[in-house]
Amino acid sequence: MSTSTIVSDPRVKDVRCTDENLEVLLRDGRKISVPLAWFPRLLAAAPEARALWEPSAAGHGIHWPKIDEDLSIAGLLRGERAPD
Repeated sequence: MSTSTIVSDPRVKDVRCTDENLEVLLRDGRKISVPLAWFPRLLAAAPEARALWEPSAAGHGIHWPKIDEDLSIAGLLRGERAPD
């Protein structure tokens, strides 16, 4: 009997912001999509500023330098919104 091993790699690979959603592609192929309205700073920012992101915490987070916003992948997976 053979078994396959599922490799989980919850580090960020790509980020995309539409007018309505934040979409995060992880290295293991999973895609997280949440309403942009959950993150008021991102929602209020210009599309150009939302497009400029960088991985943080060795890929376990996302940082937008022009917005000074940081999100963790673990928080996104738990469905956490920005605090009010």
